[in-house]
Amino acid sequence: MGFSQAEEINFSHPSEKVCAKILDFYKINWLYEPKTFPIEWDKKRNVIKSFTPDFYLPDLNLFIELTTMNQRLVTKKNYKVKRLKDIYPEINIKIFYQKDFKNLMAKYGLPTDHGMR
Repeated sequence: MGFSQAEEINFSHPSEKVCAKILDFYKINWLYEPKTFPIEWDKKRNVIKSFTPDFYLPDLNLFIELTTMNQRLVTKKNYKVKRLKDIYPEINIKIFYQKDFKNLMAKYGLPTDHGMR
């Protein structure tokens, strides 16, 4: 799944669809949840926790995690991104927080309440 397919994908959250449309508008190639990274294992090396970033921008070699939750609720996501960076230091990932997303929506004259939780 990728470029210009925002209407065909069942996104987990409405804000992800808006983000995909913005990427499409600017002709930025993207993939939705293309890879899951194991981030914790039990003693038998079974994966017990994993993390799937929302988007991958192949031309920029960058994963994006979009979170529109209130800042106090993002601790879990911050932990997952930190674990990902610790285990896979070669992976480039950025988190877009609620305020970043609202600023982006405002910049493009879009309603700033797309599924904010």
